[in-house]
Amino acid sequence: MNPRTSVETLLEIQHLYAAQSHAIDTGDAEAWADTFTTFGTFDSPTYDAPVRGRAALAAFARQLHAAAPHLHHVITNVLVEAADEPSEYNVRATLLIVTTHDLTSGAARIDRITTIQDRLRRTPHDPNDLRLVHRRVTRDGEPLPTAPHSKELS
Repeated sequence: MNPRTSVETLLEIQHLYAAQSHAIDTGDAEAWADTFTTFGTFDSPTYDAPVRGRAALAAFARQLHAAAPHLHHVITNVLVEAADEPSEYNVRATLLIVTTHDLTSGAARIDRITTIQDRLRRTPHDPNDLRLVHRRVTRDGEPLPTAPHSKELS
C-alpha cells in the first residue's frame, strides 16, 4: 500500500488531468492518448465499448473532437487513494462535461456529471512519468464499482 500521498504527487496528478483535459478539448488526440500507458483503457457508458491502446485512444479522441469541438472536460474533487502496488495510485474524481452552446456569448451548459475512477502508474523506465492504466467513467446516479481496478486491465 502507498503511504500517505505527498503534496508533490497530488499536484502531479492534477497536472496530468489538466494536460489531459486540454489535449482532448483542443483536438490534440496524440497528446491525450499519450497520457495513458501503452495498453491503457478508457471505459465509459457513453460509448459502445471500452477503448484500449494508444492508437485506438488517439483515434477515439480525434473522432470526439471532430464531432463535438466545443466540449470542455472539467475534473474536480480529486481523491487519491492507496493502491496495492507502490508505483500506482487509485483516483476518484468528478468529471463535468461542459459544452459551449452559444459561441457569440460564450454561454455554456453542463451536459453530464460523471465520476471517474482511474488507476495511475509510474512507468518503470521513468519514475517521474505518471500515466493512466485504466479510466472507468460512471454517470451521476449509477452505482460506483466497489472493487478497485483489476490487474488484468494493465
